[in-house]
Amino acid sequence: MTSQRPGAILVGASSGIGAALADELARRGYQVALVARRAPELETVAARLNASAPGAARVYAHDVRDYDAAPALFARICADLDGAPLTLLVYASGAMPTGDSGGWPFADEREMIETNLIGAMRWLALGAEVFARQGRGTLVGVSSVAGDRGRNGNSAYMASKAGLSAYLESLRYRLARRGVRVVTIKPGFVATAMISGKKPPRPLVISAEQAAKRIAEVSARGPEVVYVPGRWRAIMAIVRALPPFVMKRLSL
Repeated sequence: MTSQRPGAILVGASSGIGAALADELARRGYQVALVARRAPELETVAARLNASAPGAARVYAHDVRDYDAAPALFARICADLDGAPLTLLVYASGAMPTGDSGGWPFADEREMIETNLIGAMRWLALGAEVFARQGRGTLVGVSSVAGDRGRNGNSAYMASKAGLSAYLESLRYRLARRGVRVVTIKPGFVATAMISGKKPPRPLVISAEQAAKRIAEVSARGPEVVYVPGRWRAIMAIVRALPPFVMKRLSL
């Protein structure tokens, strides 16, 4: 029987924002293809979704750095959607190693660039091709406020998110006349494993569920560059305005 649920692909669905977003999309009536490297965690997420809405989720174990495997997996997912139209692709996969004694080995930096940027480019381009052909669809990339300006800290992570934001902006302009929405999400501090060990000011931290709800809202309608929560737009405007001599003295 053909599914009546619209189809969504969620890359990076095994934990954090991605797992919370899987719940949110299923509640909103999507049939969700869950893609991530860690199969056991994906199975846990899928079991939860399917317990509430049978057939809401399918699992696809995949390392986003396996770029050559992505097109065949994308085609398989589209075929598995049981006739449901693919209307949404979200790239939420991300890596941020903690660094070793204040530094980041090249292997860690490479992992961040390959996961946060190149993997995103691979999957978003696949979605762009299908959506442009069908004249509708929404691409969502989970970037970060970390990409708004280079700062003292994890340089490769900031570079990966800056690159992702620029890539999404370019896609937005290229696909605007093809009926495709391209949404850039820029979260601040979200209570996930990625910020474990850090102690950001409590008022600036939101839950993964709060972030997921906002992402789901703007995936359907609204602005195409979204700070989550919205107060980060003003915070980052101030950070971008600081002169370099001030930035050199800050540990932002």
